[in-house]
Amino acid sequence: MKLNYLLYLFYIAFAFVSCKNDAKKTDLEIVTIETTQEKKLYTSSKIEAEFNDPKVAAVYNGYIELKTALVNTNSELAALACDKLMVAYTNSGNANEETAKAIEKIKNDTNVETQREAFVTVTNSVEEMLEGALKSGTIYKQFCPMAFNNTGGYWLSNSKDIQNPYFGDKMLKCGRVASEIK
Repeated sequence: MKLNYLLYLFYIAFAFVSCKNDAKKTDLEIVTIETTQEKKLYTSSKIEAEFNDPKVAAVYNGYIELKTALVNTNSELAALACDKLMVAYTNSGNANEETAKAIEKIKNDTNVETQREAFVTVTNSVEEMLEGALKSGTIYKQFCPMAFNNTGGYWLSNSKDIQNPYFGDKMLKCGRVASEIK
């Protein structure tokens, strides 16, 4: 019986000492994980269309550069693209004040969402310039139904592949080809 009593006391003492060490661990261990995720840059496809007027071609090239910057959600590149686009647009002979203001707004605003809103006006103007301006090739008018709180938004592209300038990489493939300009 003494042996049982001693074993019982030994067991209690062992359990008390073992549990005591773990019971006081209240500090949380913080682990920091570093990721090196690079943002993929999207590019536009080569412009296959040929234009009757080199001035319209210059405007379209500037427009595509701006669209690509917005696809990449890069407000600085969008502002830089506006420099080229503004020069080409004013030299085209088809410039209007509303579109010039929209290009300036994109250039001077660092908020990419504001730039995207102004891009709608630029798209409409460039589309009007393209009517009857193509010698050969196709330009695709694309549409995203979810842009601007589901009111939708159009843009122009060299390719049938969707690269959405209104959502960038958040919803890169959201959209469809609405029509073709030939």
